[in-house]
Amino acid sequence: MDKEVYLDHAATTALSPRALEEMLPLFTARYGNPSSIHEPGVRAKKALEDSRARVAKAIGAASSEIFFTSGGTESDNWVLEGVFRQKGGGHIVASAIEHNAVLKPLERLREQGCRVTLLRPDALGRVSPEALEAAICPDTILVSVMTANNVVGTVQDIPALARVARKHRVLFHTDAVQAVGQLPLSVRGLGVDFLSLSAHKFGGPKGIGALYMRLPRRLPPLIDGGGQERSLRSGTENVPSVVGMAAALEETVALLPETAPHLRTLRDRLIEGVRDIPGVWLTGDPADRLPGFASFLVEGLGHSVHLVNALNERGFCVSSGSACSASANTASHVLEAMGVEKELAAGALRITLGRENTAEEIEALLRCLHDLIPLLRAKKPAMLF
Repeated sequence: MDKEVYLDHAATTALSPRALEEMLPLFTARYGNPSSIHEPGVRAKKALEDSRARVAKAIGAASSEIFFTSGGTESDNWVLEGVFRQKGGGHIVASAIEHNAVLKPLERLREQGCRVTLLRPDALGRVSPEALEAAICPDTILVSVMTANNVVGTVQDIPALARVARKHRVLFHTDAVQAVGQLPLSVRGLGVDFLSLSAHKFGGPKGIGALYMRLPRRLPPLIDGGGQERSLRSGTENVPSVVGMAAALEETVALLPETAPHLRTLRDRLIEGVRDIPGVWLTGDPADRLPGFASFLVEGLGHSVHLVNALNERGFCVSSGSACSASANTASHVLEAMGVEKELAAGALRITLGRENTAEEIEALLRCLHDLIPLLRAKKPAMLF
């Protein structure tokens, strides 16, 4: 391609021009601290609370149920550690294919005496309500299952899983970082107690996110200090980024009825074309997957980083998996939990689309893949792990 084609939207997205436009005055003319009681502070506070209402409306929540954080990782950590501290210990159930923002805190909580059960998904990356039902014990305090997986794109049946937790009076959290802005979501429809989101996945700035906390539930603070966010998340609020997140989410949700069909059309053409290549398999659920998410296993590459680098040289930006672990030359824990053999898992390829991508770009990518994969196989590249 003569231009760079960005196809890694699961890693991050470009800042929406509308979000940038709304953010800029808050760095200059409207720079007040929302905790100050003078007029600049009052204006900043109004911008903060207006944004809270916009984020809440986009996911079907009440404004008082939205708390701003530094992103999905902090939100996930807050729920896991907060529930554990509030309950004084107990048993937590999560899926084995969670993001490390959930799995790593669970490792730390294990060291503090928490019992943890990780549910293995089926070969398509689905967690069954029956498996969750069997895992819940009298001392279970929390279930955490992500809405959509960041490696294979499978969308979980969160309402069904949340109903199982509610039946046993167990709190339910979902990491919806990949799903917010990609799917029409309502926290009431999902039936969850907590939901994590991150702005840079839907056209907002990096370093800002939110936690939905269903009323009247309140968690102990993860960060102590000046008592911001109703004394639950201290630290001077990042007003420009909060406003950018609200603007981007509002815009993304409004455009979803036209964006989702566009992404599905491109995604399905991409999957169809890639599966024509011998020794390539689709990963994740073929039907219940994010609209712009295509993920594959490519046999005989040694490691898909060779293909990712070759595509990058030709102007296509794709991924071998989660951006958070792309440099850690190890097989994906998600694919391992789904039963994929280590050698085949090394050939993971993730292509994630955005609304600016075109049919012409997909056709150009397919031509490139049909050329490159046989060439790389012929070189017999070494395994990286």
